[in-house]
This record gives sequence, C-alpha cells and structure tokens, in this order.
Amino acid sequence: MESKQELQAALDETNLWIEDQKKAWFWEKWTRLPFQLLDKITPEFVHKKVGALLDEMGSYIQNGGKYLTSQKLMFKSIEKKTGIPINNIEDISKLSLEEMDELSKHLASTRRKAAAVQGATTGIGGIFTLSIDIPALLGISLKTLQEIALIHGYDPNDKKERIFIIKCLQFASSDIVGKRAILDNLESYYVTEVSSNEVMGQIQGWREVVYTYRDQFGWKKLFQMVPVAGILFGAFTNRAMISDIAEAGSILYRKRRIVDRLQAIEETI
Repeated sequence: MESKQELQAALDETNLWIEDQKKAWFWEKWTRLPFQLLDKITPEFVHKKVGALLDEMGSYIQNGGKYLTSQKLMFKSIEKKTGIPINNIEDISKLSLEEMDELSKHLASTRRKAAAVQGATTGIGGIFTLSIDIPALLGISLKTLQEIALIHGYDPNDKKERIFIIKCLQFASSDIVGKRAILDNLESYYVTEVSSNEVMGQIQGWREVVYTYRDQFGWKKLFQMVPVAGILFGAFTNRAMISDIAEAGSILYRKRRIVDRLQAIEETI
C-alpha cells in the first residue's frame, strides 16, 4: 500500500488533469455543428433509435439492463495480468495504484481497437448503418467504464456506482460548461457516502446524457454518413470517443481510490 505522501502526490497529479479539463480549448468554439441542421438531415429511424436509448439507459441505471458486465471474467483477467489471486472486489481494491493504472491502460487499448473495428464495420453502409453504430458504441462505452470501476475496486452492480459511471460518460462527451458542472457534482463521491435520496435526485437528469451523447455524434459522425468513406471516419471517431471515455473514467476512479486510501490512513491515526 502506498504511503500518505505517495498518495498525496498521486492525488495532486490526478487533480492537475481534472483542472485542465475545466479550461476551454480553442477548437471547442468552432467544432460545434449547428445541431438543428444536423437533426434535419438525420433520418427518422436514427432519431427513433436515439429515443430507444433513453429507455435502455434508464434500465441500466435501475438494474444494469443488458449492459451489465461480467465480474467473474474481470476477476480472471485481473488475476492473470497481476498474478495476484482475485476472489472478490475487495481483493482488487488492495492492488497498488501502479497496478490499477497498468490494468486501465491495457483495457483502454483493447476497447479502442474494438471501437475502431465497430466504427469501420458500420461505416461501410454510411448513414444507413449509423443507427446500429450508436447503440453499439454506447454498449462499449458502458462496458469500458464498468470494467474501469472494477479495476479500481468499485462494484457496478451497486446502483449508486452506475450513477457515477453515467456521470463519467456524460463528462467525457460534455462541453467545457458541462464538465465543470459534473466535476462539482462528483465531489460528493469523493468526500462522503452518497445517500439513496441523493442518488435518486441525480437520476432525474440522466436523460440529458443520451441527448448530449447524440449531439456529440454530430460533427464526429457527419462524415460517416457517406458510404464507404465512412469506414475511415467511423473507425477514427469511435476510437477517439472510447479513448476519451476510458481516460476520463480512469482518472475519476483513480481519484476516488486515492481519496479513499487517504481517508483510511486518517482514520487509523
């Protein structure tokens, strides 16, 4: 286990990344498409698919839905990579930060490749396969974040944990204003146990995640609407999106694990 000084240094390093996310990048001012125009050129069947995602996301928050990941497979994978016997989530929570970082990097690399293949495959048909790509990429995103949660010793079977995962997803796809608001909201996870009432209150805003996710597909997916050419754009944009999601999830969960360990040290003093 890391010392208090090592944990504090790791926390400072993590907070630098978080603070950097609160700064507006210059390209954010010109890469936003006029989404009303995008809506007009997007076929109705794509809009219906996005609407269906609302119900699927609600099901995920409530009970995990069809997106809930397999813990047993993750236990075996982590045990194989670390050489440490893993029988439960508590065993994982005792891994060093360095081991968690390495596991997160390996997972991100694997998921980026899967997303690129997914984007290239659905990009073959251009706009006609876009309705398949959206839910598929959402599934990869949720699976990636759940596995990152497990890597850091947190249980995605817990409804409160699924809210945190949704917030990570929302953070990765939000603009600068949204990122700041989400980071402020997530502070409650770092300083205290989140109550059931607070969780239910946070669920009220989950629908905006899907709409934000849909809008973020705008300029990234516009060129995928061109058949064949969409192969390259689909692979690139999917890979980039999963890369952003994996990075955000890894950092935000890393901070939680560091804070939890620092609190544990304080309680023993």
